[in-house]
Amino acid sequence: MSKVKDNQENKTSEITTMTYVEAITDALRLEMIKDENVFVMGEDVGVYGGIFGATRGLMDEFGEGRVRDTAISEAIIAGAAAGAAVTGMRPVAEIMFIDFTTIAMDQIVNQAAKMRYMFGGKAKVPMVIRTPTGTGRGASAQHSQSLEAWHCHVPGLKVVMPSTPYDAKGLLISSIRDNNPVIFIEHKKLYAESGEVPTGEYTIPLSQSEVKREGSDVTIVATSLMVQRSLAAAEVLEKEGISVEVVDPRTLYPLDKDTIIESIKKTNRAVVVHEACKTGGYGGELTAVIMEEAFDYLDGPVVRCAGMDVPIPFSPPLEKAVVPNENDIVESVKSLF
Repeated sequence: MSKVKDNQENKTSEITTMTYVEAITDALRLEMIKDENVFVMGEDVGVYGGIFGATRGLMDEFGEGRVRDTAISEAIIAGAAAGAAVTGMRPVAEIMFIDFTTIAMDQIVNQAAKMRYMFGGKAKVPMVIRTPTGTGRGASAQHSQSLEAWHCHVPGLKVVMPSTPYDAKGLLISSIRDNNPVIFIEHKKLYAESGEVPTGEYTIPLSQSEVKREGSDVTIVATSLMVQRSLAAAEVLEKEGISVEVVDPRTLYPLDKDTIIESIKKTNRAVVVHEACKTGGYGGELTAVIMEEAFDYLDGPVVRCAGMDVPIPFSPPLEKAVVPNENDIVESVKSLF
């Protein structure tokens, strides 16, 4: 876990073990204490504490005025957040599943993302939309998609996708403090994962990739849950004599290209891994970046390991079959040798 460039604001904070969802809650709590303009809103975020427990306890601590249960309308949630942000508040809005951001696309894409540009920089839109993504909960086709590429396609939005509890807390604090709309994407399967996290405030700058594992033979660029599966695949491949470097972009847009390119220069091979379906997925953007800016360093084609181009099945065995697993990643790496 690299902390070289991270901003540890509380020098006396201790390291503790938190789950990913606890890290999210802790980030929200610390920012609400620090800045009275920060408030939380969304469906069931108050009394219930959020469908995955990310806002549990916040209403008791901060009251109904700063932890607001909303109507069951994603369009209202996103629109109200944009309006509050442009008038000086710092809303953190929860959209229960990333699939439901489709219902709020006008407010996100045509309003929040455009305001700062349309007003020549005079308007600030410091809002965060937190939203769970991905498979693994048997939630079927309308609650299990990975739509990060849609949001990356919109100028004016920042898109963050942490893969560890440490990253989740530091990146969420940075996102809340940013003066632009941020789509903060949390994987449902990661919520229960534990890791070391400082108890106090710290920030991880947006647009800063991280090398999660160093290697010399091939670079895997992976996002969200696929970072963990890529690290597991790297352990398997190491036993077979293949040294794998794993790079996590953490912020998908704006993307820190330099860390990725430097890794390719070292390993000369690249595999891109993400959960979303392959066609139109974010892996296509990563592949284009590598081809455009590191082509001369490649000893073979960039390989994409991605989800199948199908709706996500409800059946647990079929759900597992349509997204990359550890073995799929291993085989993708081996195809380069």
